[in-house]
Amino acid sequence: MTHILAIDQGTTSTRAILFDENMNPVASAQEEFRQIFPNSGWVEHDPADLWATTAGTCRAAIERAGLSSREVTAIGITNQRETTIVWNAKTGKPVYNAIVWQDRRTAEYCRSLRDSGQGDMIADRTGLLVDPYFSGTKLRWILENVDGARQAADQGELLFGTVDCYLIWKLTGGKVHATDATNAARTMLYDIRKGRWSNTICELLNIPMDMLPEVKDCAADFGHARADLFGHEIPICGVAGDQQAATVGQACFTPGMLKSTYGTGCFALLNTGETPVVSKNRLLTTIAYQLDGKPTYALEGSIFVAGAVVQWLRDGLQIIKDAAATEALARDADDNQDVILVPAFVGLGAPYWNPDCRGAVFGLTRGSGPAEMARAALQSVGFQTRDLLDAMSADWQVDGVQPTLRVDGGMSANDFAMQFLSDIIAAPVDRPKVLETTALGAAWLAGMHVGLYPDQETFAKGWALDKQFTPKMDEDQRKSKYAGWKKAIDATMSV
Repeated sequence: MTHILAIDQGTTSTRAILFDENMNPVASAQEEFRQIFPNSGWVEHDPADLWATTAGTCRAAIERAGLSSREVTAIGITNQRETTIVWNAKTGKPVYNAIVWQDRRTAEYCRSLRDSGQGDMIADRTGLLVDPYFSGTKLRWILENVDGARQAADQGELLFGTVDCYLIWKLTGGKVHATDATNAARTMLYDIRKGRWSNTICELLNIPMDMLPEVKDCAADFGHARADLFGHEIPICGVAGDQQAATVGQACFTPGMLKSTYGTGCFALLNTGETPVVSKNRLLTTIAYQLDGKPTYALEGSIFVAGAVVQWLRDGLQIIKDAAATEALARDADDNQDVILVPAFVGLGAPYWNPDCRGAVFGLTRGSGPAEMARAALQSVGFQTRDLLDAMSADWQVDGVQPTLRVDGGMSANDFAMQFLSDIIAAPVDRPKVLETTALGAAWLAGMHVGLYPDQETFAKGWALDKQFTPKMDEDQRKSKYAGWKKAIDATMSV
């Protein structure tokens, strides 16, 4: 029993990765699944697809590693957050498709909650803004709009869970209905200060509390995957939402440490320690992880468009063939031009939270071409990250603590983008050797719990640097470039 199986259930695909006793990935499998768009702004998944791809990739990863399931010590789970599933407690059949975190169908109801003055109360308890992004209003929508759901819920026949919770229930054959504190903290139903479901919010949304799962630490006993799935019972011992799992995988255990994950969008989490910090800059207060019954809190900021801006260059403008081409193009850009791209394709996220503005390009000349656009696209990610870090610094400052930025995700492999990021934030940027930080975080939680992997301090010491980027831009140039960005932001939002 020398391996940990990490399940990484994402928004567009499910992956299973096997890590050995030294936390090295040795085998993996991945399957994409169908995205369902019933109406404008609606996004759904078939829960059967989530379960089938999970079971299938786990079996495939074990087989590819040439292992028996008896050699798998434990399972760790990380998942797309906020996505909402309701199912029958006896039959296990979902009453409706999973409503995905991207779904906006409850926007009007959220507006009514804010207009009625409930926003401050909800933010105080949950650390979250009232937004369709989170699970609570999705759950209410299912109960109010699916035939028979309200009556069945009131009779105690239905269960609610985020994706981790649903997978645990399926893996254990319906024996365990549980989630972890990081996923609970994203539902807009969980009091992150008191560490329990909020009766006040559940009453407000008319949600029966017996639908809700038990909330456990990120490293805990979540039951056993049943023997008929993999040939042998395997304990489930680690669970965390994807961004929190990446925070753990990056070993951001000290207050002031910050990780930024660059995928389609970007999610930055700043460890703020034992006390939840209330943001004055529209960042989210959340739980970074919870061990031994003690939550560690974080400030979180989200950028809607990071890697997606490179996809736009490829698929929209068709000026590159693949993402890697942006690096060489950006280096060839004319230094005498200062093109600024604000990639507000779906509005702007934190700290602006402006859903209505749209993308804009500033500083174009007759000489502007693909190289200048590529550079502007990559720089836009650095500028947006600076926006987040400035907001975080305004919300949380401790004398003598210098935030450390650790990066992961696909775009972190781009040296030009990471060097500009370091330049514009005037701080070192550390890229780890293991970029599978989300799966690694889930694996470490499970492996640590069963004693296969080292404790928190030893794990943090083992974090390995691939490359550090340090600032090379002088202060006057940095101020000038960022002032140009802020001017472009103001112009974009004023249209």
